[in-house]
Amino acid sequence: MAKRVYLFNEGNRDDRELLGGKGANLCEMTSLGLPVPFGFIITTDTCREYFQTGNKLPRLLEQEYRVALDMVEKQMDARFGDPENPLLFSVRSGAPVSMPGMMNTILNLGLNDEIAAGLAAKTNNPRFAYDCYRRFISMFADVVMGIPGEKFEHEIEQYKATHGKVQDVEMSAEDWQAIIAIYKTLVDFPEDPFQQLKMAVEAVFQSWHTPRAIIYREMNNIPDTLGTAVSVQAMVFGNFGEDSGSGVAFTRNPSTGEKQFFGEFLFNAAGEDVVAGIRTPLEVEALRERQPEVYEELYKTQALLEKHYRDMQDLEFTVQEGRFYMLQTRSGKRTGRAAVKIAVEMVGEGMITESEALMRVSPEHVEAFLHPTVDPTAKKDIVATGLPASPGGATGEIVFSAEEAEEVAAKGRSVILVRRETTPEDIHGMKVAAGILTELGGMTSHAAVVARGMGVCAITACGTLTINYAEGTAQTDEGVVMRRGDTITIDGTSGEVMLGDIPKTEASSSDDFQTLLSWADKHRRLKVRANAETPEDAAKARELGAEGIGLCRTEHMFFEASRIEKMRAMILAESSEERQKYLDALLEFQRADMFELFKVMDGLPVTIRLLDPPLHEFLPHDEEDMRALAKSVGKPVETVRAIAEDLAEVNPMLGFRGCRLSIVYPEITEMQVRAIMSAAADAVEQGFKPKPEIMIPLVVNVREIRLISEIIDRGVQAVLRERLVSVPYKVGTMMETPRATLGADRLAPEVEFMSFGTNDLTQMTYGFSRDDAGKFITSYIEKKLVDADPFVTLDQRAVGRLMEMAITESRRVKKGIKYGICGEHGGDPRSIRFCHNLGLDYVSCSPFRVPIARIAAAQAHVEASKDD
Repeated sequence: MAKRVYLFNEGNRDDRELLGGKGANLCEMTSLGLPVPFGFIITTDTCREYFQTGNKLPRLLEQEYRVALDMVEKQMDARFGDPENPLLFSVRSGAPVSMPGMMNTILNLGLNDEIAAGLAAKTNNPRFAYDCYRRFISMFADVVMGIPGEKFEHEIEQYKATHGKVQDVEMSAEDWQAIIAIYKTLVDFPEDPFQQLKMAVEAVFQSWHTPRAIIYREMNNIPDTLGTAVSVQAMVFGNFGEDSGSGVAFTRNPSTGEKQFFGEFLFNAAGEDVVAGIRTPLEVEALRERQPEVYEELYKTQALLEKHYRDMQDLEFTVQEGRFYMLQTRSGKRTGRAAVKIAVEMVGEGMITESEALMRVSPEHVEAFLHPTVDPTAKKDIVATGLPASPGGATGEIVFSAEEAEEVAAKGRSVILVRRETTPEDIHGMKVAAGILTELGGMTSHAAVVARGMGVCAITACGTLTINYAEGTAQTDEGVVMRRGDTITIDGTSGEVMLGDIPKTEASSSDDFQTLLSWADKHRRLKVRANAETPEDAAKARELGAEGIGLCRTEHMFFEASRIEKMRAMILAESSEERQKYLDALLEFQRADMFELFKVMDGLPVTIRLLDPPLHEFLPHDEEDMRALAKSVGKPVETVRAIAEDLAEVNPMLGFRGCRLSIVYPEITEMQVRAIMSAAADAVEQGFKPKPEIMIPLVVNVREIRLISEIIDRGVQAVLRERLVSVPYKVGTMMETPRATLGADRLAPEVEFMSFGTNDLTQMTYGFSRDDAGKFITSYIEKKLVDADPFVTLDQRAVGRLMEMAITESRRVKKGIKYGICGEHGGDPRSIRFCHNLGLDYVSCSPFRVPIARIAAAQAHVEASKDD
């Protein structure tokens, strides 16, 4: 039979999977000779066994932990359940991965009427004994028996009001005894200490599935299968008197990362008082003034533990009658700025390596340097939650249209653009908005993709909102109505919508951050490019370390007000001659934009996707706009309406788009190629080194590529002959359809690069609309039908397998093909890790995710090196 119970002297810090982080660290501190109250740990294996057998404790578990309990009694020189010499326990959860505050704890376990009286007599401190007893009853009733703690707190407040008491310190032993009598009318309290222990162990196991624990695991990608250990530890008491107390401390400042001992302490207080904040704590330095010997022991202990664990530690400790005890140590939670500063400084101190420093920084940490973030300590009135589509925090007045956004922003006021969903026609409003909130959409919807590219905070798929444009309101399912002009704050990192102006921390770089990024570049193999099509986005991307543009979506260059009219006129043209006239005008726009991109990306590759979206996306949809368009192009409104209706599609994402546009309207492709290569020739003549890569979108077979490649080559050669310059260029394809990946060996001889457009590849593989998945994907995740949103983190089992097959089979027939990814997965660390292992040459992501991708690529290389 597998061992289910371990004493603190039977494990070490390497046993996290078995004993949980808390238990493993208690064992480690015991082995270091630190003053740790003794105890035992019930393993995570036992927790899994408990759930596998229908929430039943293993038959021999109690027998095994009673043997361990005997050993603890000998070590602590006290007995569990003995009124004359009572031993009390804390019973705590402890998963292999830190989940602070997410599961249950029971303190002072082992008290009943008789033992409380015995504790009062032994300590000669009745007030302390009955304070512990009342705390235990309320905590046990809440955690184990499901009776809300508020009921007990209410009784205390009523008693205080009746008896003229204000604070707990004014309560006498008799007062606490009276409270205990009241408590016992609220709960059928078990008097047997061994029954209490058994119930507590079960309650800790069950807390693995509390809603807050489940949500925390989902937020932090912690597997449900880990389970929790149970640590049963002898109690020591910080509420014993004025020479006692409890504290929490960090070996470095968790907010700033400064190398300074940082903490808080309360005299004559239990540990839960410090956490709950029932009194204003003192700085830990106050301990030095009143108990210098205790402070010195604490200070030496924190220095020892940081050096031993080679990381900033979060400590919990208690002082009982002037004697110091360590209760817990763990790697401390820290802000993004603190994480980077601590990692870099520890390398300088010789404590960790550069590779280890890189592994200590998460994507969330990096966000602190790129976007303003909502202050995590601020009070928030959260009224709705959606998908965290683009990180950062933003506050502004609610507006419901792009035109309204421009109008209000022009007056110098911050706006949040609230839409059911955004379309390319909203771009002018999105550009001036501080944040974007949509009722519909997903993580790769128009709003999400554009917002990430611009570095604008956004929340999509906020399905609990009902937006009414006519009334100018957004109403939540709970009945909260937000009106035009109301101020709200949105958090694109958490997906939370809040009323009012919530404080934020501003984004800015630091020397430590730049140092970390330089290490990332040294330790990664994958190149990092950016998805960008404006000079501003390209410049930001290069500033943030992009090594080229991996996706320039040419259609985005046509949505500005001065250009959309020409684009619409071209679409409405009823002859080749008429269409050509407008194409010539569009060529000049595109040529100028391309020239600016080549200037910004001088010497770096720029991958330019030929026109991709369905043409109906460029046309107006309401009658008023159609009439205005008809007037501007000199056509009857009936003609405009008829063409718009003809171009409208039932399923446009699978319709007349991508390379199909090139096949039906080759003149559009000819215009784009001439614009690209003319811009490149201009750049060469001005001393720049353009590296255009022309990408054919949405192919399904090699015949499409051959046909369109002929158009491309013909246009390229015509420009180069005319301009008498030499420009290196490549032609490749965007791998977006399952058929293209399955036929990659046929495509390979015709292309020089393959870039996986994983947004569409995921959409077509799953049969999920990427714009509508937000309506149901949360339910899929909650019900464990998918492990993660496949539009956020690349699905390796199916989509990843298609990519792997495409690479393997195409490499077999042609060497030297470059492989990249330009879907939104290119900025997701878990997806980047997969891309590294798959052997891709580069990932491409939105500009503001470039630093995250650089670090994630380095982390992937470090992890792969460990495996090797």
